[in-house]
Order: sequence, then structure tokens, then C-alpha cells
Amino acid sequence: MEPDTSSSKKASPEIPLLSRAGAISWLWRRLSSWPLPRLWKLARVIGPLIYRLSKRERTVTERNLKTVYPELSKAERKRLAKFSLVHSSATMLELGHAWMGDPQRVESGIVAVKGQEKLDQARAEGRGVIVLAPHFGNWEILNFWLSHHFPFTAMYEPPKLAPLDPVIRQGRERMGAQLVPTNARGVAALLKALKRCEAVGILPDQEPSWGSGVFAPFFERPAYTATLLPKLVARTQARVVTGVALRLPGQGFELHFLDADSRVYSDDEATAATGVNASVEAVIELSPAQYQWEYKRYRKVIEQQQNHPDYRRFRLY
Repeated sequence: MEPDTSSSKKASPEIPLLSRAGAISWLWRRLSSWPLPRLWKLARVIGPLIYRLSKRERTVTERNLKTVYPELSKAERKRLAKFSLVHSSATMLELGHAWMGDPQRVESGIVAVKGQEKLDQARAEGRGVIVLAPHFGNWEILNFWLSHHFPFTAMYEPPKLAPLDPVIRQGRERMGAQLVPTNARGVAALLKALKRCEAVGILPDQEPSWGSGVFAPFFERPAYTATLLPKLVARTQARVVTGVALRLPGQGFELHFLDADSRVYSDDEATAATGVNASVEAVIELSPAQYQWEYKRYRKVIEQQQNHPDYRRFRLY
């Protein structure tokens, strides 16, 4: 007998999704009123639990750190991995603060802004600014500040948990940011914003789909890296900076805007991608524990390596 595929049966799987989304949204709303020191204390509890109970997060984090910092002892990498998961936990707990908290309170939590003159100077010269915003510290605080102080456009991909889309979108757009899709239409919107001498945000460390990137070294290991940046620079002559919101545990955030590696301006995509990764590396050195090491940055493997007899040793995940 064929299973019943009526509309009532199809709708039932959505109920858990709506329940999950509602619970997550409710939690963000509740946590939005918590002070940052209290959120940090909670992260100090949750981080070690994730390290202990989540094999996936622990394994990916430790393997990434072993690849990036081979000179560290196993004990040192373990400590760094635990602290990294504390910071990642803090970022998740702070989403309500960034998206739903009182704007004046969020602004007051940004205790310093270093390098803003790079943004101001570019606009004074009639140039747009491309902000490379890696998964470091709390990038949602960076989005809050940028969209509050500059005309700001960023690409946006809806979450896998679809019912959360309006919550996240509203949180990111509430200070004036314009979110555009991750497709040709979105790229066109970024180009228009840059030609208007505005700021746009790009995630430089998110692995693109095949055909949208090249392999470039990231901490001396090949990582598949997007090539959108050189295309934008070539057509707009925009200035490129790296921007992060460095967490000062229990105190607030310090924004840093750094000049990107000069290679990002190259017409050669591989050279530009190398400059992008070097720019991310420079930011990570501010506080290695604040980078999201649980992301599988080296997931794609160079095709030639797949045919190598020692292929397994090239794989991390």
C-alpha cells in the first residue's frame, strides 16, 4: 500500500521546526536583556560541556588547530580548543543582545573603535569600502555598528531552519543594513552600493560552492576560497579592510578595522584569494581563541590530492 501523502500528513513535520524556531527565538529574546558579563559567565559553563559532549565540534576544532598550530603541544591545543568553544558559545548567547537588545545598550557595549579612519578616508576619497568580516569574535556586533554608522549592504543566505528567517533578517536589518541574496542579483546590489561610495560586507572564510573559488593557502594549507572580492575591486576600485568585533570577556567589544593584505587588489584571482586568507590570518592573531575553529574550512580537497596514494593524510574531516 502506498503511504498517505495528503496535505495534512505533509504539514506535520513542520510542527517541530516551528516549535524549535519559536523556542530559539524566545531564548534570544530573554537573553537580550541580560548584561554581557552574565552572558559570558554562562558561556564559560556551556563551552566545556560542548567540548565534552559534542564529538563533531571537538574533533573539527582540534584538527583545525593541529593543522594551524603544529608547534603547540597537545595539551596547549586542547586548552585552546576548549576556550574557542567558550567564545563560540558566547557568540550564540549574544545574538539576542545584537539583534533584539536596546540599541543604546548595544552601542554602549562597544568600548572602542580602532581604525575607523580607514572607512572615513575611503568615503572622503569617493571610494566604496569592502569589509572582510571573518567568523571571529562577534560578527553580529560588527554588523550592528556598521549598519548604524554607514550605509551598509551585506549578502544574506536564509537559515536552514526556515521559520527563523524573519527573526534573523529583522535583527540584522534593524539598524539600516540592506541584505541581498547570495546570487547574481546580490552581486549586482553590492556593485551598486560600492559605486555609491558605501560599505559592503563579505564573509572571507566561508567555503564557496565549486566554481566560485580557487585554492589558496590558509595557514600554509590549501583552502578553497571565494573569488568574489577581486571582481568587486576591479569594477569599483573600492578600498578593502578587515573588520572584527573583538570580545573583551565580560566587558564588551572592541572593533578593529585593519588594512587588508595588499595582494587582495591583484587582478589574479589566486593571488587575491591568498591576500584574503592572509588578511584573515592577521586578524586571528589578535586572539586565536575567538576564531570559529569548529567550521570545516579545509573541507574541499584539491583534485590532485584525491588521487594521491596517501590521500587519507590530506583529509581533516
